[in-house]
Amino acid sequence: MTFNYKKIWLIAYPILTGMIIQQLIGLTDTAFLGRVGKIELGASAIAGVFYVMIFMLGQGFSIGAQILIAQHNGEKRYRRIGQIFYQGLFFLFIFALFFIVGIHLFGKGILTYLISSPLVLQSSLDYLYPRSYGFIFSFTIVMFRAFYIGTTHTKVLSLNAYVMLVINIIFDYLLIFGKCGFPELGVTGAAIASVIAEASSVLFFIIYTFSRTAYKKYGLDIPYFRNLKTLYRVLNISIWTILQNMVSFATWLFFMLAVEHLGEDELAISNILRSVSALPFMIINALLGTANAITGNLYGADQTKQIKPTAYRIVVLGYGGGFIATLLLLISPFWIMRIYTDDIDLIYKAVPAYYASMTTYFSLVPGFVFLGIIFGIGDTKAAMYLELLALVAYTIAVWFIVVYLKADIAVCWLSEHAYNLVLSLLTYIYIRKKCWFKFL
Repeated sequence: MTFNYKKIWLIAYPILTGMIIQQLIGLTDTAFLGRVGKIELGASAIAGVFYVMIFMLGQGFSIGAQILIAQHNGEKRYRRIGQIFYQGLFFLFIFALFFIVGIHLFGKGILTYLISSPLVLQSSLDYLYPRSYGFIFSFTIVMFRAFYIGTTHTKVLSLNAYVMLVINIIFDYLLIFGKCGFPELGVTGAAIASVIAEASSVLFFIIYTFSRTAYKKYGLDIPYFRNLKTLYRVLNISIWTILQNMVSFATWLFFMLAVEHLGEDELAISNILRSVSALPFMIINALLGTANAITGNLYGADQTKQIKPTAYRIVVLGYGGGFIATLLLLISPFWIMRIYTDDIDLIYKAVPAYYASMTTYFSLVPGFVFLGIIFGIGDTKAAMYLELLALVAYTIAVWFIVVYLKADIAVCWLSEHAYNLVLSLLTYIYIRKKCWFKFL
């Protein structure tokens, strides 16, 4: 197994394409709701982050499954992959039901405590209640992603994302604005459209997997729903990624809630910037998943000497791709933000923060690539502790800049560098200190 730039890109490109299209789904929601009103725009941001925070718990579990799938793929123990896949589906289905019930019982109480504006609170609930049913489908999607990324057959991810995008745009238009005889549901319509898109994604994965892949080779022809030994192996790795994702998005929610107390304009600006700034970050997220999958396959195949040069190539791709994406976004911030809102005053107020958010990508590239390598060898406990320290630094920065200083929104967004720089430094030190494969 030798992974040159071309082979790395062939794995990363479909992952990146899928992420870009999924981001366009979020952009569609934001752009449509921006035409409904600032309250709905800000509310969807908070409720959306709340939803994603729970979703990342399921994704954290799938990362553990993906690590084992990649290692078994490198070992050529293909039938074990099916056991991991089905056991993961069963566990995440129970997980989804638990959170659906929990949101309907306790969601209002939690958000009432966190949100100061009554209008934002009600609009957030109008989005969150119907959106919660999407956990059943989104948790299924992450297991299919774990299977395809772990086996390095990533092309299907971009195809699936196209299906989600088209379905989401259609139903956003129909349900938010009440077109073609559909009811005008506003923020609730955006939530329902997302659930329909996720359900369509699951249906696509099922049809594709059992018609276009060697599913018998990977043990997908025999469901395994009661293999507790396999579930224990996955949980032993994924429990740390679950906790890691939970804490990570809790700190992001803390940032959004802190900004909400600065004002409704600041919250709306942050929602726009969250969507725009995510575009270059998808490159490094795709490369993190690629580093994870490649490292797992190399580790399983006992070819650890290939990890060091591969990691360097991934970092180079991260900086090159990020530079191009950021440059394109910096050409005309005004017209890019017009996609999200017609409020000209809000756009002009957001421009300094827009430039600030674009700087944060470059301090994160090494940290995310090295984190993906630590994931790939299965050392998820160490990865959690390293990111936890970086998140502590981020939380302190947010409290000081946003809560204590109540700084301008542009300065508030610079707090991202605290997390990025600390994570890059800690992962570099940890990998250099360890000697699994004499990385540096």
